[in-house]
Amino acid sequence: MSDELLKLRNRIDHLDEEILARLSERARCAQRVGEIKQGNAYYRPEREAQVLRRLADLNPGPLPADSVKKIFREIMSACLGLEHPQKVAYLGPAGTFSESASRKQFGSAPTFVAMTTIEDVFRAVEAGNVNYGVVPVENSTEGAVSVTLDLLLASPVKVCGEINLRIHQQLMSRAEGIGAARRLYSHAQSLAQCHEWLNRNLPHLPRVPVASNAEAARMAAEDPESCAIAGEAAAELYGLNILATNIEDDPNNTTRFLVIADHDAGPSGLDRTSLVFSALNRPGAVHALLEPLARHGVDMTKLQSRPAQSGLWEYVFYADIRGHQRDAPVAAALAELGERAAFLKVLGSYPVAAI
Repeated sequence: MSDELLKLRNRIDHLDEEILARLSERARCAQRVGEIKQGNAYYRPEREAQVLRRLADLNPGPLPADSVKKIFREIMSACLGLEHPQKVAYLGPAGTFSESASRKQFGSAPTFVAMTTIEDVFRAVEAGNVNYGVVPVENSTEGAVSVTLDLLLASPVKVCGEINLRIHQQLMSRAEGIGAARRLYSHAQSLAQCHEWLNRNLPHLPRVPVASNAEAARMAAEDPESCAIAGEAAAELYGLNILATNIEDDPNNTTRFLVIADHDAGPSGLDRTSLVFSALNRPGAVHALLEPLARHGVDMTKLQSRPAQSGLWEYVFYADIRGHQRDAPVAAALAELGERAAFLKVLGSYPVAAI
C-alpha cells in the first residue's frame, strides 16, 4: 500500500469520526426540539424544505445536489424519529411506487403501513392511526386519480406536502431471459405506460392485469413461466431478475403524490396551494371566480373539473395555485373567490416538490 493511499484512508477515518460526532450533536438538538414541542406537530414540511434547499444551494461539490438532499433527508428522518416515532400509510402492498414515494419524502426511519385502498389511507389518517398518508393524485401520461380527488373533497384531512416520483418500469422474472415466459403480469396503468415497448418487443405475450405492480411481481416470483412489469423495489423485494430496464414509453413519466395529515404546512418561501370550488349556475360564473386570481397576480398551475356528488351535470373545480394561503396576494384572492363561489374548500398549502 502506498504512503499516499494510507494517508488518504487515515484522513477519511478521521473525517468519519468528525461526521459521527456532529451527527450525534445534531441528534441531541433534535431530541431537545421534541421536548420543547410537547405534542405539537413534529414533522414540519416547510422547515424540511427550507433546510434541503439551503444545503443544495450551499453544496460546493463534488457530490451532486440530489445526493446531498438524499443524505440529509435520511439524517432528518433519523433525528425526527428521536423526537417522535412517525407512522406513514401508503397504498400497498409493499414494493409499490407509493411506497417508494413515501420513503423519498420521509426517509427510512418511520414505520410504513401498507393499505389496501386509497380510501383506507384516508381513513387511517382521519382516525389518527397514522401520522401521515401518501396517496397518488395524478400521472403525467394517464391523468388524474379520480378517487383521490373525490376523497380530498369529502375528507377533513389537509394536504401538507407533495412528491414527484419518476416512474421507471422494469421487466422482471425468475428466469434469466424472456424466452420461457408464457404470460405477463402488471397493473393496467403500467401496461398502458409500456404499450409501445411491449408491442415492439413482446407482441404475442398475453398481458394479465392485476391489482398492483407489487402483486404482479409477487405472482411472477411464484410462477416460473411468467414475467412482470413493476418498479425496481418490487424486483428486490421478491428476488426477481430485471430483464429490461426503463421500458416506459415516456422517459419523463412522473406520478405526483400528496401527503395528507390533520394539518397543512406553514410558508416555506416556495409553496403551492390546492383548493376545490364550485360555481353558481349562471353565465360567466367560472370567469368571475378566476378573475380575482389574475387581478392579484396569483398564478394558477392547474384547473380540472370533476362531476359533483350533489346532482346530475353539476361540477366542482380543482385548482393549484402558486404561493401560500398566508401570502398577502393569495389570501386576498381566496377571500374574494370565497365570496363569489357557491362552495370553496382550501385543501392545504405546502412546499413545492422538486421534479
